[in-house]
Amino acid sequence: MRLSEVHPEGTKVMTGSVAFTADDIICFAEKFDPQPFHLDAEAAQQSLFGGLCASGWHTCAGWMKCFVPYWLGEMKRLAAEGIEPPKLGPSPGFRDMRWLRPVFAGDVITYFVTFVTAKDLESRPGWRINTILCEGENQNGEAVIRFESKVIEFP
Repeated sequence: MRLSEVHPEGTKVMTGSVAFTADDIICFAEKFDPQPFHLDAEAAQQSLFGGLCASGWHTCAGWMKCFVPYWLGEMKRLAAEGIEPPKLGPSPGFRDMRWLRPVFAGDVITYFVTFVTAKDLESRPGWRINTILCEGENQNGEAVIRFESKVIEFP
């Protein structure tokens, strides 16, 4: 079965939610993005964001944190129905990454994936590159992140 058969073009699916706590924001920032507005609530109040907020890369990692268990669940569901799930491989990249609004301590971000299109690889018969739209919105329904990703599918 192909990914496009599991999720037809334009199908938007919720993959999960992540609560962003102050401790999680600071811990991520200490390791990967040590900006004052990610590390210190007081300093963050004086920044252009006006409060402690997550690194954009943290919000992006939240998307993957939700997608992986979602996809593992889909694979189990399809197998239970007697359907061989699509085999997804690595991503050859993403484009048009947009951090649309800050994610503050206390926000809960819900993530979505939408299948956009697939292209057969001429150099590898049976292989495809799928394009998916990856999105997240806060508890108020406001978009916070959006990017387009590619995912390899193989026989």
